[in-house]
Amino acid sequence: MPPVIDMWLPVPPLPDVMDWNAEHFPKPTLSYMRVFGRGDATMDVLKAWAGVFRYEPEAVVETLDEAGIDRALITGFDEKSTCGDVFVPNELIAPLAERYPERFIPYAGVDIMRGAEAVRELERWVVRGFKGLSLRPFMINLPPDDPAYYPFYAKCVEMDIPVSIHTSANWTSDRINDLGHPRHIDPVAAHFPDLKLIMSHGGYPWVLEAVLLAWKYPNVYLELAAHRPKHMSKPGTGWEPLLQFGQTTIQDKVLFGSGWFLLGRPLSQIAEEFRALPVKPEVLEKWMGGNAERLHPAG
Repeated sequence: MPPVIDMWLPVPPLPDVMDWNAEHFPKPTLSYMRVFGRGDATMDVLKAWAGVFRYEPEAVVETLDEAGIDRALITGFDEKSTCGDVFVPNELIAPLAERYPERFIPYAGVDIMRGAEAVRELERWVVRGFKGLSLRPFMINLPPDDPAYYPFYAKCVEMDIPVSIHTSANWTSDRINDLGHPRHIDPVAAHFPDLKLIMSHGGYPWVLEAVLLAWKYPNVYLELAAHRPKHMSKPGTGWEPLLQFGQTTIQDKVLFGSGWFLLGRPLSQIAEEFRALPVKPEVLEKWMGGNAERLHPAG
């Protein structure tokens, strides 16, 4: 059986991480608290939630075990230049990945507005053992086909690491949804054919466009985190192209991801909902980890 790989955990709720979030949570994303059922969009609500949702490293690993997940992607986020603070410093997730290298796949966040300095920072984290780069265009306030990203794409190609790009609507109140539209991925994949590019969050609600890009470009993948899997099979939700083409033309391009910290459900429940999708068993094995294993082979 191929491994089960969660390609978007992404923020482990370690005490240090949650303490940091309680003081440095980017203001533009406070509205996520309201949308995902945590309460009003205030720092007080965020601090209360961060004080409860916290796991020691051993408990995070146990949670993976309970969900039947072999490995999980965790990541830093740094958009300080454009949103005023660092969401998750790489330094806070590195110890977990170094303590359990067989269980976690660390991606780096770097502030691309710092240009060449941030490119060098990305290189240092990869040398330290990080496996990819995470970018959230809605927090950077530039679409991913803006030239400001291109030195980072070139460095990812040079170092043979994937880049995960938020490709979906966002729930802020001051950043437009178009920043996550899959159409911005098209020129990136054309200009960087060797770039391993993960469209994070399935391109929703523009699922058909995202599916077609994964079909068109050999190195473009579709990751499905931060959406309840049980809704994907319901008519009218917009996921029909995924269930159709994801079992045929792009069955080797779809990646399981949970988005655990957002959905407010046990990780085991999210994984079970994903396993219950009306997908052929041999294809579901690819979605659950076989496809991700090609991006990040064990060892």
